Amino acid sequence: MCLLMVSIPALFTGSAAGDKIYPAVDEVSGTEGESVTLRCNYETTYPYVYLYWYRHHSDLQAPQFILWKGESQTSSSSTELTIRKLTPEDTALYYCALETQ
Repeated sequence: MCLLMVSIPALFTGSAAGDKIYPAVDEVSGTEGESVTLRCNYETTYPYVYLYWYRHHSDLQAPQFILWKGESQTSSSSTELTIRKLTPEDTALYYCALETQ
């Protein structure tokens, strides 16, 4: 069993006080070889946003940048990260982050 957790991130510089990004669910699990989708919802009044995904394996290393999505590649209120063919190495804490322009 692979366990994936999504964390609420700190907002990046350029985000307004009313901007929010948060996981749709706090924890996702799957069987090795399966695909799983992590989803974060967001709220902003800005027309242009950048959405990022990071993976953090342990406190001994910094989170690893794994995916960047511009607004045209996601919906106006959410972003998804699909991990195909899960392996035990995918077990980690995942962060979604929002930057506004």
